Amino acid sequence: MHVFVTGGTGLIGSAVVAELLGNGHSVLALARSDASALAAEAAGAQPLRGGLADLDVLRSGVARADGVIHLAFANDFSSPDALAKAVAEESGALATLGEELVGSDRPLVTCSGTPQVPSRASTEADPVLTDGPVGGRGRAVTAVLGLASRGVRSTAVRLPRTVHHQGNGGFAGLLADIARRTGVSGYPGDGAQRWPAVHALDAAVLFRLALEQAEAGTSWHAVADEGDQVRDIAAVIGRRLGLPVESVPPETYGPLGPIFASDQPSSSAHTRQALGWEPKHPRLLEDLENIQP
Repeated sequence: MHVFVTGGTGLIGSAVVAELLGNGHSVLALARSDASALAAEAAGAQPLRGGLADLDVLRSGVARADGVIHLAFANDFSSPDALAKAVAEESGALATLGEELVGSDRPLVTCSGTPQVPSRASTEADPVLTDGPVGGRGRAVTAVLGLASRGVRSTAVRLPRTVHHQGNGGFAGLLADIARRTGVSGYPGDGAQRWPAVHALDAAVLFRLALEQAEAGTSWHAVADEGDQVRDIAAVIGRRLGLPVESVPPETYGPLGPIFASDQPSSSAHTRQALGWEPKHPRLLEDLENIQP
């Protein structure tokens, strides 16, 4: 397939592009800057200049592709307003991508987060959250999956709170960044809450499998670690950075505070069985040993 990829030069997207190219596909990568365009070309993809807000560019990308993988997101968690703006931009982009694919039976693979379910690990059958700080993303993904009834082979790969590579990425990466800034490797509350995780290279394989195989309207969990306790994550970060490890108020994490403080383990048993996906790369606590002081 010739695949249009948004977010193709980020930590996850670059792994997805490499996975696609390594398995016989070609890639048209959305690039919002000259640097991103050069990175896409260096990876072997054809760049298409534009961002998520450039809806005509998105339409042209879809017109040139056999399928679409959406990964781009502004990742601005600095304030509630900034986060809301990022969610709104992505929602508009997804709506545009989906409308352009209606009636074509082409695949649209988008991403979302694994849901939180009280007292147990979430599964692929659980609905994504549609309220709270990032509820808009859940509503947008739900709408994409609804396009299955309109001739789109739409699927969602649900990513855990940390997608990591060489000690970087995801919520664990944010913990490390905050630790460097504050001088404390912190965790909310008692730190017993659990976060699921996956290596970016393993997640990339699942995006490819969903593109190639998944039925319309389905959701999949890119989860390798069902749930590491946040205090264990903070302990590795603190040791690697030479910083004290302490409990800190949830407010330390701004608009993500309530999410950081919640217990949110997740299972990928159905995904592994149905698509034959099997994570092979280092798990989170091992990969965090690559953090540089």
